[in-house]
Amino acid sequence: MEPITKKLIHSFGALADLGQEVASSGDFNEMVRTSLHLLLGTLAIRRGLVVEYLSGEERTNTLAVWGVEDNYQPELIITDTDREAFLGSKQPVLSVNGVTPHGPDDSEFVQRHSAELRNRQFELLVPMIVHDSLAGLVLLGGKASSESFTPADLEVVHAMVRHIGVGIHQHRLIVEVKNQAEQNRRLYEDLRAIYRDTVRAFAAAIDIKDKYTQGHSERVGKYSEIIAREMGFAEEEVEGMAIAGYLHDVGKLVVERDIINAPYRIDAKQSSELNRHPAAGFEILKPIHHPYADIPLAAKYHHERMDGRGYPDGLTDEQIPLGAKIVTLADSFDAMTTDRPYKTRRSFEEVILDFRRNTGSQFDSIVVLALCRAMLKELTGETAERRFVKMLGKNYLDPTRDIPLLRELIGELAPAQSAVAGR
Repeated sequence: MEPITKKLIHSFGALADLGQEVASSGDFNEMVRTSLHLLLGTLAIRRGLVVEYLSGEERTNTLAVWGVEDNYQPELIITDTDREAFLGSKQPVLSVNGVTPHGPDDSEFVQRHSAELRNRQFELLVPMIVHDSLAGLVLLGGKASSESFTPADLEVVHAMVRHIGVGIHQHRLIVEVKNQAEQNRRLYEDLRAIYRDTVRAFAAAIDIKDKYTQGHSERVGKYSEIIAREMGFAEEEVEGMAIAGYLHDVGKLVVERDIINAPYRIDAKQSSELNRHPAAGFEILKPIHHPYADIPLAAKYHHERMDGRGYPDGLTDEQIPLGAKIVTLADSFDAMTTDRPYKTRRSFEEVILDFRRNTGSQFDSIVVLALCRAMLKELTGETAERRFVKMLGKNYLDPTRDIPLLRELIGELAPAQSAVAGR
């Protein structure tokens, strides 16, 4: 086989290896180092340097070096004029000192850095041009044999450097996409935080109208969140259920303050007026595009009952959205465990009795089970959070008394959950 043929086969083999390295390597710095080694090894070049052009900063960053000291970090300034000259050059491989067939490069860049480049014995300068943009530069020393570079050598150099440039360009694109994704994630989180804060502020404004139930909407939001998380909802759905709880009483804004704040049980006419608030809440929330759960329906149906005796539409069981069932229980639980002007809050034993009596007729058994399990986990120390204690007061729950009550009720409700799951 002719020497030139062997050299050609070797060059193509090296080019294929380089292409595979650029395409498959997950380590960017290792890819650049390996690519430089392949390039130098193909033509037995003594030394090399790969620098990345930092767009907009007129400087470079060293990515890989071989044949000079490992910590070599040349200060190579690339002005806009230099960049335009590299992009417009008709020669893909430029000479530092006249060792290529087309003679030395007399650009401002070479003139400005000639002492540095020649002192380090670099002979070739190869701009990495990808999609009409400058990715960086490759600087190469002479051959170990001291032979001159041939036109065929320069073609190999150009082809291999293009592969390295593509790898650097792709890495930049990936970094930019990741940075943009991170910025978008932070913006999204900021918007979510603003949305949550706005909802909580709005819930507080709703409760201000009712001097007897201040904090009710926030507690219902938190109970709804606890129930949804215990039921295994995805995190965004959990957040949606919390918001549904915060806003469930928004319809009270259209109800007369005197009716809401009546220090006695209201009459039938006043009760009819108050009962308008779920439907009114739906009409208020319906035009708003909510990013999470079906919040308007949760507001509309949080006074429906499993047995069809609720309002405003008298829905039964599966006709009631699950979100509304969750808010229903959260709302009722808070009503039972807080003082009102016409009644004091119930003891925990009375709450458990109410759950036992009304599960299946007023409350969904799966939802009640989730609330009880979440509370049991807190009382037994399975979860470190003290959410119920914070909302109910530290003296309301008694683990010694209440853990058996919860376990007994859970034992009664668990078969119902299994029956639903098996349907």
